[in-house]
Amino acid sequence: MKSKKRRNTLRQSLAVFRYSGRAINLVWTTSRTMTIILATLTLVAGLLPAAIAYIGKLIVDAVVASSQGKAGGDSFVNIYPPLFYVGLEAIAVALLAASQRGLTISQSLLRVLLGQRVNVLILEKALTLDLAHFENSEFYDKITNARREASIRPLSLVNRTFGLVQNALSLVTYGVLLVKFSLWAVVALIVAAMPAFIAETRFAGEAFRLFSWRAPETRQQQYIENLLGREDYVTEIKLYQLGEMLLGRYHNVFNQLYGEDRDLTVRRGLWGYLLGLVSTAAFYVAYAWIVIETVFGKISLGDMTMYLTVFRQGQSTFASALTSIGGMYEDNLYLSNLYEFLEEKVIQPWGNVTRGSKPQDGIRFENVSFTYPGSSKPALRNISLHLKPGQKLAIVGENGSGKTTLIKLLTRLYTPDSGRIFLDGVDLQEWNVDALRRRIGVIFQNFVRYQFTVGENIGVGDVENLDDSKRWQVAAQKGMAQQFIERLPQSFGTQLGRWFKGGQELSGGQWQKIALARAFMRTQADILVLDEPTSAIDAQAEYEIFNHFRAVTQNQMVFLISHRFSTVRMADKILVIDNGEVVEQGTHEELLADGGHYARLFLLQAAGYQ
Repeated sequence: MKSKKRRNTLRQSLAVFRYSGRAINLVWTTSRTMTIILATLTLVAGLLPAAIAYIGKLIVDAVVASSQGKAGGDSFVNIYPPLFYVGLEAIAVALLAASQRGLTISQSLLRVLLGQRVNVLILEKALTLDLAHFENSEFYDKITNARREASIRPLSLVNRTFGLVQNALSLVTYGVLLVKFSLWAVVALIVAAMPAFIAETRFAGEAFRLFSWRAPETRQQQYIENLLGREDYVTEIKLYQLGEMLLGRYHNVFNQLYGEDRDLTVRRGLWGYLLGLVSTAAFYVAYAWIVIETVFGKISLGDMTMYLTVFRQGQSTFASALTSIGGMYEDNLYLSNLYEFLEEKVIQPWGNVTRGSKPQDGIRFENVSFTYPGSSKPALRNISLHLKPGQKLAIVGENGSGKTTLIKLLTRLYTPDSGRIFLDGVDLQEWNVDALRRRIGVIFQNFVRYQFTVGENIGVGDVENLDDSKRWQVAAQKGMAQQFIERLPQSFGTQLGRWFKGGQELSGGQWQKIALARAFMRTQADILVLDEPTSAIDAQAEYEIFNHFRAVTQNQMVFLISHRFSTVRMADKILVIDNGEVVEQGTHEELLADGGHYARLFLLQAAGYQ
């Protein structure tokens, strides 16, 4: 049973190395030229140390021979061989230094290129993920782990792989030289380095597990940093005097993480020192052995110098090789986070319809139900509605009733658990998702305030015409933003937000008009989705906007979510949702006459204005 468990543990450990080949391929495809240079310099740096040690032996032996031959010949002639070997060693040392410097330069350049490549891979993967991924805390842990250190680990793995090759070449040449002295010296060299290697590998695995478990705490730290350091939070932080409290939490999280790091670092360092003494003891045993052999005349003074150098460097090189293997194991552990994220399964949209079979049918919901992943309570239950081309539908309900969820299903950010949604007579799932979304202009309640220029903030509504200034102006007019935009310093070229130099901050109502104009950028969109589009705009401006809005959207289907009944009463049809279910639908007058849920909410709001 124990042997089976050990085999499984060994198999799991070896399985971790499966990412080595992928990391090498990643580096190779990032820059073939730099990878070839790195490999060549690694080869040179691996062969030269043994050559230098051997030349050192030749120098000592030549000096001894020259000293003994002084009486029998010209001293100037005798000094040439040692000087020749000294010059040869100087050249070899210069080449070794050049190769090492070249390795440093190559690694630095590759690190930059590879960091960019990995970050792009992560961002490209993020673009393919569904909304459900971004509303899942476990997914955020996964992407946090993938991004932390993932940009440096592939190069680290390749460097260690090349370093292992370099050390292996050096060890082969050292072994050839050392085995002439004694095979047992080679065995001692290997055995003495093993305990430290085993301990280092174990601590590497422990450090990785600690790293992976702490993703939520790391995100909490980053979140607090954002709260304390960004302009969109600073006003409330200061007014509510939250700074000290948040800083205290930041310190508490850090102290927890630091305590875990400190314990691991101390244990790792202590065991590394104690087990390193084994290697030191082995060296001095070999040292004494070589000295004794020299004293008894079994080896020359040059041989002694070479063997001591070879044993010391061989011991260091072998320990370095084992460290490289341990580091490769650690790098593979971290890369497992990256590749698990990149291999996150995504359900590919299979629809390819770009034109409906019944263009006059509009949008139909038939008994649509949906429950968010991880929730036991349905967000929507048996929703049925029909909106014809040109009609305006207002959706009313208390917060959490399911209004925004309905919009997420319409825009295919989520897929219904049951029931079907039709557009122009075709199931929404059969539509090509890009063709579908090109037909929809959206302003969400929590719209994005891009730190771009005014024109770009509007232009992102139709990325294919992002820089079309004529469309900016038309969209701004429809969104009633033209008037205040013209008063800005550079009009549509004005930088918005405070993140970049010269940026102008807008009021909440002005930002909302920018977002409304963004929805109008899609001139071919025949479906408009407006989720609380005027929540930051005063009542008079809101009334003007919606009068104008009806005029510019005569041929478009509109889904309007609003808590203000002065706006929803302008819709052709009103849908009242409560607890995820449609409880009432009809015109404003019909719903008031029914005296139900809508009438009660309307009268409550109307009383507030009296």
